[in-house]
Amino acid sequence: MQGATLSRWTMSYFALACLMLVTGQGLMLAGYGYPTVAISAPETLVLVHILAIGWLSLLMAGALLQFVPVLIARPLVGGRFAAPALVLLVAGLCALVGGFVALSGAIDLPLALLPLGGVLLSAGFGLLAAILAATLLAARPLPLPARFVAVGLAALVAAVLVGLAFTFALSGLSDSPLLARLVAGGVDLHAALGLGGWLSITAVGVSYRLLAMFLLAPETERRSSRIVWWAAGLAMGLFAACLPVVLFSVPDAAVLPAAALLLALAAALLYGGDVVHLYRARKRRQAELNIRATFAAFGALILSVVLLNVPAVRAGDGLAATVYLFVFGWLTGLGLAQLYKIVAFLTWLEAYGPVLGRAPVPRVQDLVDERRGRILFWLYYGAVAAAALALFLGAAGAFRGAVLVQLAATLGLMGEFVRARRLRIVPQALRAPAGMVRPRLFLPSSVSRR
Repeated sequence: MQGATLSRWTMSYFALACLMLVTGQGLMLAGYGYPTVAISAPETLVLVHILAIGWLSLLMAGALLQFVPVLIARPLVGGRFAAPALVLLVAGLCALVGGFVALSGAIDLPLALLPLGGVLLSAGFGLLAAILAATLLAARPLPLPARFVAVGLAALVAAVLVGLAFTFALSGLSDSPLLARLVAGGVDLHAALGLGGWLSITAVGVSYRLLAMFLLAPETERRSSRIVWWAAGLAMGLFAACLPVVLFSVPDAAVLPAAALLLALAAALLYGGDVVHLYRARKRRQAELNIRATFAAFGALILSVVLLNVPAVRAGDGLAATVYLFVFGWLTGLGLAQLYKIVAFLTWLEAYGPVLGRAPVPRVQDLVDERRGRILFWLYYGAVAAAALALFLGAAGAFRGAVLVQLAATLGLMGEFVRARRLRIVPQALRAPAGMVRPRLFLPSSVSRR
């Protein structure tokens, strides 16, 4: 990626996403949401949307603004709209959370915040999807990783539209029986399109490119990778096909989500095989910490999808534990592991790119302390496993204890991101050559100087 254009707002997306992750874990530690209350309670909906939109979606959006141009070797189209999209998304999330708080009765707030939040989020995600779709359309035919992103964007649009419909029904602004049936039977589909489609399929596509880049492995399209794309896309298509089934109460249609989960399992297993192939084909002898930490996330993905294919798990209390493992083991674990490298990599490009070839500069690895990071990742994944097991066993006290360790590890990793941005680990002799640009923490340089 030498010579690549840096997305001005990616670090701002990342910073706000990290803040939301800490907020969500802090709420769980305080006993807010499930398992203290029911999984369908408004308090749980507050927690779920802070994590799914505030953490995971902002993280993914920031990554795509930077890496979609890398996937297709073309510049981003409409990058100036990244900041308005971020403002809309944050405002929409705040309004949505306020609406759920109003629904819980904890604070006397207007329920109209729910549809307001839905509209703002739809506008923000719509603007983001338009930026990325326009960029992809300009680069047809798309390479395989970019095709994963295209499927993920389609799932995002579907998930956002379903969520918008939920807000109108839950706020009482609409008494349509169709929307009532959607709220009653479409929550799992909304989650599948968001967590499975938008976040997971997109993450898989981007990871194919990033893993090859960071491992110095050959970037070839394997037959198994194409099958992963087809299987994942068909799974999302089947989940989307379940929406009219729910709306019109079509009987005997349970085979659709079951088939979708089987396709998702096949895709996850083949994807795991592709990751192992990339690792074995690497030219970099010693894999860096972000790669080693990512393997635990891949394991969590496969395990959680296997569990979701067990009817007894889906129908019982094990569903919440499995979703927890999916969200924090797979999506969050992958996000934190790749952020560990991406933050350092983008900081290195921003700081030392202008003087590359004209002065001695540090390596990207010199911006991080892998010894500290390795301990923090061990703590994080161990705490996630313990928290998921506690949910399986119904041990609420043990769950909160595990979340405490998980939050501490997360804060430690975020401290490492800040240290990388501040160049605190770089050897003094290489830290500030003449002409280097000292990065701002999370705002673009031109904004933070005003």
